[in-house]
This record gives sequence, structure tokens and C-alpha cells, in this order.
Amino acid sequence: MQRLETVLNRITPLDAGLLAATQARLDCKTKPLGSLGRLEEFACRLVAISGQQQPDLTKKVIFTFAADHGITEEGVSLYPKAVTAQMVFNFLQGGAGVNVLARHAGAEVRVVDVGVDHDFGGCPGLIHRKVARGSANFAQGPAMSRDQMLAALMVGIELADQCKAEGVGLVGTGEMGIGNTSPSSAIIAALSGLSVEQVTHRGTGIGDQALALKLAAITRGLAINKPDPRDPLDVLQKVGGLEIAAIAGLVLGCAANKIPVVMDGFISTAGALIAAELHPNLRDHLFAAHESVEVGHRFMLERIGVKPILDLGLRLGEGTGGALAMTLIEAGVKILAEMATFEQAGVAGH
Repeated sequence: MQRLETVLNRITPLDAGLLAATQARLDCKTKPLGSLGRLEEFACRLVAISGQQQPDLTKKVIFTFAADHGITEEGVSLYPKAVTAQMVFNFLQGGAGVNVLARHAGAEVRVVDVGVDHDFGGCPGLIHRKVARGSANFAQGPAMSRDQMLAALMVGIELADQCKAEGVGLVGTGEMGIGNTSPSSAIIAALSGLSVEQVTHRGTGIGDQALALKLAAITRGLAINKPDPRDPLDVLQKVGGLEIAAIAGLVLGCAANKIPVVMDGFISTAGALIAAELHPNLRDHLFAAHESVEVGHRFMLERIGVKPILDLGLRLGEGTGGALAMTLIEAGVKILAEMATFEQAGVAGH
């Protein structure tokens, strides 16, 4: 906990002077004031988060955290638990959606085993940080012990510290874990007081019967565990997941290290929401890649106080939406770096 407190103490508000100065630079470019809309916002925020007049986005990394979930025992998912490990191998071979879109964005995908119920041995390319072989079934008791939850948080924080040491300029969150929309729905329900029905959707595409099982399992889990909405770590421990905890840690660590973070969809935002509940300035360091089809995602985004960049009907996860949003964030930074001013172009300004 002391390490977490240290990280929280390093998260600061954005420098309003730096935001204003960057906007003033953009206002001198050969365009009507504000005419590049949110691209200008992205550029201003990148400068203010990083503290660099010209942010260097040469190194972009998407972390795809993988973990299994005991809640799958309740029949809440379309796919068996074994698919989590199978998809990890697909990520490592470069064949998944996030791999394709990360290549498009010029980003590296780093796959982290934080809680898969599979022995990967010394599998090359995988970041081995297994805390446990999956979470417990939160419909019957706490998803994790407090020590497991804190250990998974630290995985994310340590990876953020490593990014700082490597000079990574932009980080994206991603995940893989069969059943993980259930803990994500439970987290937003617990924190917001919204009903389970309001925040729970069909995940990978389950039918009516499985949806009924999912609603019942989440409702039972909240009733049994009684997570304290005033204590986000209690919520995370009781109804969360190991990859969700690692994402929360990554977001916190990046904010402390002044590295901007692009959060992906519903599950990634569950992790970011926990982080945002722990620190009031955390949201300033976040970019919301998109609004997911998952109905609970909008409530998460509203609670954090962030506006999604894209709305493409996405619901894959893995970091796919984050990869796409990275291209637009980087476009804003390139406008700042490469677009001529009125004076440079010899164009009459204002």
C-alpha cells in the first residue's frame, strides 16, 4: 500500500499555462481558429501531460493483459475459459485484431500473463507476471484476496515505470479474459449504484438464457460481497479481475510518470475507472479511445468525465480501439509539429 500511496502522490493536475501556450501555438497555424477541433485538444493535452513542447511518439506500446475468471462457472460467456490461453498464443503470433491495428498505428503489442489458468512455461515473447491462475468466482465470494489484488496493481505500475525508462511516448490498454465483461459490469454497478440490468450487456454475443444467468450471477456477487462504493480497491478485490487490476495499475503508473494513456473499451475502462476513483486528477491523463457497444461503458465514461474519440460499434477489446485512437492522437501532435504558421507560409493571418 505504501508503494501505491507514493504513486498516487506523484499524480498532478495538468499545467493550465502549458495547455494555453500550446493552444496559442496552434492558433498561429494556417487555419481558422479551432478548425481542427479535437485534434487540437489532443495536441494540447499531449504537451501538458508529457511536459514536452513537442511530444515524441516514436515509441507507442499497447499492453494486452490476460487473465481468467471464475465467474465463467456460472455460464455467463459464449466461449469456454480455455480460449483465453489460446488467444494469448494468437497475440504472440501477431494474428489477432490488436496486432493488425497496432501495426497500422505503428505501436508494439506487449502481452502480459497476469492471471491465465494455463502454464505457459518459458513461452518467448510473453511477459510472465502471473499473480494467480485466474480470479475466484465472485458469485460465491471475493474475486481475489487483497494481496492478489495489490500484486496485480503493482504489475501495471511496474510496467509503467519500465515505459518511462524506455522513453515510451504513448501507452494503450488492452485485455483478454473470457468472462471479463461480468466483473466490469459489477464494478460500475457497485461504484455508481446503477442496477445490474442497466450496465450489463451480451459481451461476446450471448443469448437470452446466458444473459439471464449473467445478470443473476452479478446480482448475487454484489449481494454476497457487499463491495464498498467509497473504497475502489474493495470493489476491485471483491468483484474485479486480475487483468482489470493490472490495467488500473498501469493507468496510475503512467499518470505518475507523465505518460499519456489511451484506454480501450469496456474492460479497460473498468480498470481506468478504479484508478480514477483513487485520484481526482487521473482523468486528465486519460484518452478514451471509443464508446463500446457494451451498455455499461457509457456510464463508466461519464463517471470518469472523459469524452470518447471514436464511436464505431466496437466490442472486441484487446486494445483494438486504443490502436485506432492512437492514430488520431498522433495526428494532432503532427499538426503541432509540422503545420506551417501564417508567418512561415507568408499567408495573411488574423
